[in-house]
Amino acid sequence: MRILVVEDEPAMAESLTWGLEQEGYVVVPAETGETGLWLAREASWDVIVLDVMLPGLNGYQVCEQLRKDGIWTPILMLTAMDEDLDHAEGLDVGADDYLTKPFSYPVLLAHLRALTRRGLRERPAVLTAAGLSLDPGRRSVTRDDALLELTAREIAVLEYLLRNTGRAVSKSELLDHCWDAAYDGGPGVVEVLVHRLRKKIDPPGGRPVITTLRGEGYLIQDNA
Repeated sequence: MRILVVEDEPAMAESLTWGLEQEGYVVVPAETGETGLWLAREASWDVIVLDVMLPGLNGYQVCEQLRKDGIWTPILMLTAMDEDLDHAEGLDVGADDYLTKPFSYPVLLAHLRALTRRGLRERPAVLTAAGLSLDPGRRSVTRDDALLELTAREIAVLEYLLRNTGRAVSKSELLDHCWDAAYDGGPGVVEVLVHRLRKKIDPPGGRPVITTLRGEGYLIQDNA
């Protein structure tokens, strides 16, 4: 999953970036409200983690402007202020969730997972399709109750494909959402990973879970 973290405190930003990357997320940090607003407009994100107290535009202003622009990416606001009116203001300008500092890391991850399940289409806690079950919280994948040994990157790619079951996902889209922003290689790395992933998830002698659509990308169908 691709996350924009807008946080001006260096230690907090570094901690959030490092921790989320260890969980397999792709993280892009921003230090000011203006930079966060520009990045939120210019790219696609699965979740935005937005601090309230920022230099320049504050988190409330960034969130309000994004909603006025018709950008409905889920937003988790972070604040050191633990007042009901502060929470209410954040929610009223369009935030989806609120977390007060200091917070525990497992709670942050649970909030992020909850946000990715929201939206117009169903987003269950455990993703299931084509005989597979992926639990984003435990970072585990099973087939017929048997645990599959997958790397963090393989799980990230499989999760994104499962969240888009029934829709072809291009290699460039997978690169954007499952690889670090600093990666400057070509789409060949996606082909290699999907090839390796297929060896681990395809049922013996059965139909491949991931279908390649020439010129379009990769597709998982629930009846695969």
